[in-house]
Amino acid sequence: MSAVIDTEALRAQPELTGENVVLTQLDETYFEPAWQAVHEPEGTRFTGTHATFTEEQIRTWLSSRPGLDDRADYAILRKDDRVYLGDVVLNDVDADNRSASFRIALTGPDVFGKGYGTEATKLILDFAFDVVGLHRVSLEVFDFNPRAQRVYEKSGFVREGLQRDALWWDGEWHDAISMAILETDPRP
Repeated sequence: MSAVIDTEALRAQPELTGENVVLTQLDETYFEPAWQAVHEPEGTRFTGTHATFTEEQIRTWLSSRPGLDDRADYAILRKDDRVYLGDVVLNDVDADNRSASFRIALTGPDVFGKGYGTEATKLILDFAFDVVGLHRVSLEVFDFNPRAQRVYEKSGFVREGLQRDALWWDGEWHDAISMAILETDPRP
């Protein structure tokens, strides 16, 4: 395979449909649920987010997502009623090395454990490898989030390393686990 990725696929960002979720372009129309999500304590802990955001920062960030050719920011919607469940992102796209970073954030405990994150992860990995042409997708997950680690392993990510004491949270240090999946790895 050539070392060229399809940046037009990133820019156009087609809707991705699964059995229970739909991934669609993240933009300012999702401000209200995204604003609520950045204030959800469990979500901020799982992402290690110390920052406090203003409404204007979130609106500006959301409105800047469409049309980018170096990342893909998707809203995760429940398929049957199109309720916002979170977002999933391919970012830090490195075209020369056909690689990107991955992150996902669900809106909170009311949607955890229902398979939405697993399905969204699989959909975006299929897009990353089969459409965009990436070779490698990597992530970091904190040691206090074993549920996410299981989702990533179930999706084909392989543990590659440990960043010791990478996050200071609530008075203690936590490790970050590095994981990645290659286009040649099995995708369940």
